[in-house]
Amino acid sequence: MNAELEYSVMQYRASELRRAAAEERRAREAGKGLRSERRHRSVLAKFLSS
Repeated sequence: MNAELEYSVMQYRASELRRAAAEERRAREAGKGLRSERRHRSVLAKFLSS
């Protein structure tokens, strides 16, 4: 493979990895948000039931 094509392929792979990492980060942050909401609801439910 010539150097220019190799470089282009490397750039494409790097951009794909960055995109996948960003998606994973967003998914993790969304999961954290849901967990904290659940925790707050359960604390509120305990408070209301007492």
